Amino acid sequence: MDKYKILLVDDDPFILQSIASALEQEEYHVATAGNGKEAIELLEGNNFDLVLTDLVMDPIDGIGVLKSAKEKDSDTMVIILTGFGDLISAIDALRLDVDDYLLKPCEPEELSFRISSCLEKLELKRKVSAYETLLPVCCVCKSIRDDAGKDVGTGEWISMEEYLLTKSKIAISPTYCPECINMELESLKILKGSDLDS
Repeated sequence: MDKYKILLVDDDPFILQSIASALEQEEYHVATAGNGKEAIELLEGNNFDLVLTDLVMDPIDGIGVLKSAKEKDSDTMVIILTGFGDLISAIDALRLDVDDYLLKPCEPEELSFRISSCLEKLELKRKVSAYETLLPVCCVCKSIRDDAGKDVGTGEWISMEEYLLTKSKIAISPTYCPECINMELESLKILKGSDLDS
């Protein structure tokens, strides 16, 4: 599997470098930004699995980075890391769907554990999304189970023609592909030959 891509955002160059080095040793692909404005520019041109951002920065703070990351891709994991934890910023972050919130200083092991947990959640989300996009088709009669608006696995089985007409307003025009028409012609020849024999 490809390395996870992490965007690390902090206006303290020492923290930025030390955390980036630790994450690279864990074999993550790490991009860094020295403030929220740089982070948003990187988010616009790249896809990241996880954003680890400081809270208090100028001109754009960690809440702004969180908002931009989630607007671009709601599945992107975001952890806010701050030395200025307060209830209001934590509530703001939760409203914007932050995935974790850590106070500085934190132990490297704790940070590593929180990142791993977020990435596990991300993998689970991706698997669920992949399963949701699968279209259940019967391998015998080719009926489709329409789970739209229902719990997965509880939908009604309908014909492929009905499904296409209902979902995409595409009407089916029954016909033969070249292979099937040849098979039909061959079977007709066999039938005519057996009629002549009798």
